[in-house]
Amino acid sequence: MMKKWITGILVMLSVLYVAGCTRDADTAYTYYQVLKADGLNRTYQLNLPANYYTDETKRPLLIVLHGAGGKASQAARDYGFQSVADTAGFITVYPEGVQSNGPLALRTWNAGGCCHEATMNRIPDVNFIRLLITYLVDNWRVDARRIYIAGMSNGGMMAYRLACELSDKIAAAAVVSGTDYTAGCAPVRTVPLIHFHSALDTKVPPAGGTGLGGYYFPPVMDGLQKWVAYNHCNPAGEISDEAGYKRTVWKNQEDTAAIVYYLTSDGGHSWPGGRLPHARADQPSRALNATALIWAFFRDRHLP
Repeated sequence: MMKKWITGILVMLSVLYVAGCTRDADTAYTYYQVLKADGLNRTYQLNLPANYYTDETKRPLLIVLHGAGGKASQAARDYGFQSVADTAGFITVYPEGVQSNGPLALRTWNAGGCCHEATMNRIPDVNFIRLLITYLVDNWRVDARRIYIAGMSNGGMMAYRLACELSDKIAAAAVVSGTDYTAGCAPVRTVPLIHFHSALDTKVPPAGGTGLGGYYFPPVMDGLQKWVAYNHCNPAGEISDEAGYKRTVWKNQEDTAAIVYYLTSDGGHSWPGGRLPHARADQPSRALNATALIWAFFRDRHLP
């Protein structure tokens, strides 16, 4: 029987530098750091925009969560947020899930019903992200009213959980190829949401069913309907068919698009418009660019 992680009642927060600062051709600064939370050494990669040190302005923060088996450097490379961040001036952080004890040492997130050892061992990932936000706000000139979260696959499932349980901190959320496992959650405020999926995804089928790892994945639309209620949206979504994808928008009482769902007809279990992570991965959709659309959805949204 797999050993359970023991979560302490008292949480000690400390940050240690594992690797120094590097500067690439785009003048972006990258730090790889460790944060101690609930007795665990939690790792993440912090990317600063090219103009971070030019003034004392507080910056928006985008938290990006890798999929099962991914890691910070892979997410930073494949999803393409750095060029957008350099132009828009936001900070990007790529937290990492706890590695398994298996031979592949896969990193996963405890999204509630998935995935793998993170869920089985009840890893306190929500608290890790809460502490990470606190540290970044206190030390890296983050605008606490403009914190966003995006995730791929298992990371997208975790993004749903964080949007629900940390709704007082998250201004908006984005999910790619994930689904919602939250149950009994009561957000304290509305959290605008954008979701991307491929109709051809067999690993996390958008219609629900058994997929990657033998898990049952709830239908994407079931989760979106929960968020329609959470965000006090008109339940009648506005549907438009475009070249290569269908777009559904649910508007709130202010007639603002509070939830947007893109379902592409190409691609697979992949980041639309992103890079191919490895040769056997599903081809990304070329019907749209999720990275650009996510930031366009996020940029003018903030906490009250």
